[in-house]
Amino acid sequence: MFAAPHRVAWLDALRGPAALAVAMHHAGWTFIPGVWAEVDRRIDLGTWGVFVFFLVSGYIIPASLERRGDLRAFWTGRAFRLLPLLLAACCLALLLAQLGVFPLEPQLGERPLPVVVLGNLTMLQELLNLPPVIGVTWTLSYEMAFYLISVALFTMRQAHRSAGIAVVLALAGVPLGLLLPRATISGRADLPAALLGLAVVAAIAVTVLGHGRTRTAAAVAGGLLGLALVILGSRGGTWQGLIILAAMFAGTAVYRAEQGTISWRTAAVAVAAVLGCGIPAKDDPGWAPAIVLAFGVFALAFALRRRAFSRWLSQLGVISFSLYLLHPILLYVIPSLPLYFLTLIPLSFLTYHLIEAPAQRLGKRLIQFKK
Repeated sequence: MFAAPHRVAWLDALRGPAALAVAMHHAGWTFIPGVWAEVDRRIDLGTWGVFVFFLVSGYIIPASLERRGDLRAFWTGRAFRLLPLLLAACCLALLLAQLGVFPLEPQLGERPLPVVVLGNLTMLQELLNLPPVIGVTWTLSYEMAFYLISVALFTMRQAHRSAGIAVVLALAGVPLGLLLPRATISGRADLPAALLGLAVVAAIAVTVLGHGRTRTAAAVAGGLLGLALVILGSRGGTWQGLIILAAMFAGTAVYRAEQGTISWRTAAVAVAAVLGCGIPAKDDPGWAPAIVLAFGVFALAFALRRRAFSRWLSQLGVISFSLYLLHPILLYVIPSLPLYFLTLIPLSFLTYHLIEAPAQRLGKRLIQFKK
């Protein structure tokens, strides 16, 4: 979703506008709700932004995993890429909440603290029905599920089947979504949430530290857990959850076709299946235009991938994770829409250079040291 271990200019050119679209979606409802209601019923810019992110992740994450060919390096890289800024942003949100500036979900005080911390640190809180510290982190739960499934497929040497997987997930989403319109993991299910979260942590740990059949079994178990959590824990319903996963695998199918592993016709079938099953997945007039436009913009950027993109657009992509995590917090600190973006973008550059970049360098050194 955010800043892969190696930079690709056209993907950065997508990430920046996607992050700003999500920020604009929330800022619009905060600062100009009357105007934004008219925009949102025509196209949901927030949905557009997150689906662009999902397609980008689908394209680049398996490519990164295969480029490294090392599960330990992959999980280490992801941890140092995502967790440092996530921890910093959550600490800032909690501090502002203590000062009465930032509102936290009421459930944060009602659920056991260790379980809430486990959910937010594993980034699976959305699929475990646990309250987030920062609301927009729901997308990271689907990212984690995708990582788990991708690692399992890589370990079993089945990663080339991404187009077929996208089609199966999309088609399965319709009947399963009608049967499971709401999350099965619901209510105050603290013990199941804790056990499932710990099971994912254990699967990743054994995948990183284990060898041979033990590592393979752990990776497969992690992948099955990731899929089960999306089917049973998606708060928007199983249909939407599986469409999100299918969209990521559609992004992977585009990468496979580019590499010559599958035909472009096969990739096109995967994309068409995801769109065909995804358009009716949510009863919201802004949903369908958003996902169609997300696929269209992704396709356009891919077609122009060998062209030079402007430096400022690429730089926005570099700081997209900071933009994404910090923008909900600033909504309660900044009093006006213009000042909001004039503060958000410089602050995101600052957190990227002070937190994200040093953490990524540390992760790379750790990976090299382990080798």
